[in-house]
Amino acid sequence: MWKFLISINKKLVWAIPVMMVVGYFFGTNVDQVTVKSLKQLIVPFTFLMVYPMMVTLNIKHLLDGIKNVKLQLLAQVINFCLIPFLAYALGLYFFPDNHYMALGLLLASLLPTSGMTISWTGFAKGNMGAAINMTVIGLTLGSIATPFYVQALMGAKVDMDVVLVIKQIVYIVFIPMALGYVTRTTIVKRVGLPEFKKTWAPRFPSLSTIGVLGIVFVAIALKAEQLSQNPAILWKIFQPLLIIYVLNYGLSTILGRILFKRGDAIALVYGTVMRNLSIALAISINAFGDKGADAALVIAVAYIVQVQSAAWYVKLTNALFGPPEQGKA
Repeated sequence: MWKFLISINKKLVWAIPVMMVVGYFFGTNVDQVTVKSLKQLIVPFTFLMVYPMMVTLNIKHLLDGIKNVKLQLLAQVINFCLIPFLAYALGLYFFPDNHYMALGLLLASLLPTSGMTISWTGFAKGNMGAAINMTVIGLTLGSIATPFYVQALMGAKVDMDVVLVIKQIVYIVFIPMALGYVTRTTIVKRVGLPEFKKTWAPRFPSLSTIGVLGIVFVAIALKAEQLSQNPAILWKIFQPLLIIYVLNYGLSTILGRILFKRGDAIALVYGTVMRNLSIALAISINAFGDKGADAALVIAVAYIVQVQSAAWYVKLTNALFGPPEQGKA
């Protein structure tokens, strides 16, 4: 079973679109009462996404990564001072009559970094320590800032319970983070770090994949009926997402080339472009009622753009930043 799950984790480029298709057919062929009941699975699936990421967190890398203060600060400036406002402006332009779809763009932009940040940085042989650090800092800051950004920018346009949003973030971010740290510490004490790295560490990301695919399935199933009536909405959603990702990749690449060495530059790109879409999905569905499904649809489509673009960008890293130094990954 573990080998199967690990293999899926390595093929997210295909697994996510397939799960979206499955969710669509489920949503259009099953009674809507059953489909709507799927919302109850969002929090468990999100827990499966966050918890394994924290179990595999290497504290040594975390301490190493924080040494480059300039890199970490620049990443957070891009993540919280530039991208959210770009997403907000594009949301108002592309969805003037559907504020909840605009909300979906904003939520996706407010939760930077995920397990994908670490994974893709590793594939591109970037600075893993910096990527891990960006993931923890970005996830923590984004979770704290999200309710306040949404209230300030969209509070007059969408029905929002700030307390409910904060509760959701505690349930799906901070509790799994704490439990993940305890789990890692316990396992390492019992079996030792080498055995943990060899046997246990590869398994947890595969559990995270179950969470990601589960959330994508639910999000598409909930909006399948609307999609069947208006399939053109997908292209309307793709447009602002493509603009955000292209501009984000371009800005981070240029700044990375100018200011940092290869490994740090790659970490900057993946630490600012990758968004924690699973958490954004969970918040949109659980904190905004039935209308939150419109936001969830935008975020679900963002998965396709994010995963595909991350895979393509890995192939460009040598051309953009030069080959990796010998002995470094």
